[in-house]
Amino acid sequence: MSKFRRSAGRAGFIELILPRTCAGCGVSGQLLCRQCRLVLAQPPRRITPRADVLAPVYSCGGYGGPHREVILEMKERNNRAIRPYIAAVIRAAVEILQARGELSHRVVLVPAPTRARSARLRGGDPMTQLCQGSGFPVIEAVRLAPAMPDQSGLNRDDRLHNVRGNVQLVRSVPRRAEVVVVDDVITTGATLAATVDTLTYAGADVAGCVVLAAA
Repeated sequence: MSKFRRSAGRAGFIELILPRTCAGCGVSGQLLCRQCRLVLAQPPRRITPRADVLAPVYSCGGYGGPHREVILEMKERNNRAIRPYIAAVIRAAVEILQARGELSHRVVLVPAPTRARSARLRGGDPMTQLCQGSGFPVIEAVRLAPAMPDQSGLNRDDRLHNVRGNVQLVRSVPRRAEVVVVDDVITTGATLAATVDTLTYAGADVAGCVVLAAA
């Protein structure tokens, strides 16, 4: 049994002993209520980011309601028990895109890069863990340059300039694979654009990007 599944099992056991509130809306009784699951299960739709991302970008929803809350629970409040639920959302989104013919059945997920310090504070990179929990093959192929300035408070143009050249390749992707870059929230799309550029320059076939929410 994988570490991710053991963690999910422990989370379920703890939930039986210590009832939780819904990570999506705050109602008591479940970690994620039925209504929030239905909202999170909506099919992904293609969006047009402000940055020039050289691959189709699909969003699972807007950055509000349950989408916003589960992301904040996962990242800012370190709610690790919610991660298996969000991993299921990613899996469903990719499978829907495969069923629609927008992705093939040879996909490999590449988590969008994050800061090493942020990953350590969160008990590991959430996006990597979500991708691994989805059941699809995963390659941690990119990282943010350690010296890259923080994106907080930057406008669109500054974000684009800030991230350009700061997404580094750390592992190659097999040429036969069809890459899907996965991220939590897209704002300008600067990070996705730089990630796709880096992977494409290295010879990867980037078929698309999937994000949990679009701000």
